[in-house]
Amino acid sequence: MTAIPLEGPQPPFQVVERVSKQARSIRIEVRPDGEVRLIIPRFVPKRAAYEFLHSREEWIRLKLAELHLRSAAEPRRPPLLWDGTDTIPLHGVETPVEIVSARLTRPRVRFDDGAITIFCAQIARSYPAVLTKALRTALGELARHQARRLLDEEAARLGVDYHGLRIADQKSLWGSCTPRGDISLNWRLVLAPPEVFRYVVVHELCHRIRLDHSRQFWTLVMRQMPESSAWRAWLRQEGASLHTVLPRR
Repeated sequence: MTAIPLEGPQPPFQVVERVSKQARSIRIEVRPDGEVRLIIPRFVPKRAAYEFLHSREEWIRLKLAELHLRSAAEPRRPPLLWDGTDTIPLHGVETPVEIVSARLTRPRVRFDDGAITIFCAQIARSYPAVLTKALRTALGELARHQARRLLDEEAARLGVDYHGLRIADQKSLWGSCTPRGDISLNWRLVLAPPEVFRYVVVHELCHRIRLDHSRQFWTLVMRQMPESSAWRAWLRQEGASLHTVLPRR
């Protein structure tokens, strides 16, 4: 994935190029984080792809403007105060974050029904970055555990396998699947309703059969999860809000 040095007048946005073995036509994607991605089929000359990109500049600007307006209209989540009054979404439900003093050298996080409890030394409350890191790490491990369970269940139902799991904090991806079956998932999915997490897992496992986004691929996703379009729409509309929880600096 590389930045494209465009010829002629430079557009007011950065473009990222992806040469795809599976793509059948040139495609432009405007990602939720504002990244403009140019998908080029392997057999298409890059000059033709650049010309197509230039022909779609007005459409790209409109999409970026829509994203900007949507982002400006979204309420900003205030930073955590670490005083026992905080909440964060967990499995789609705003959940209290409780602080309990304990004789520990490092904070420990426990997830219960309806509560997240952080056990830590009293002095740790004076170091928000330490508590933030502990909570983010614990959520990542929770996401890993749930992702493994979902992957095993859905892979068995679909009749496929996978070769590895990576939990990350991708800025513009919820999941990905490599040709050899390595699956990467965004830990922030654990913040969303459970069916959103399941949809992304199903989506990536379906790439074990169709490594593209053809009509056959989407038919396969719908067969595996008939209500998937509703949760795909949830991610488009609400997914950006998940990045406001314990945001990366």
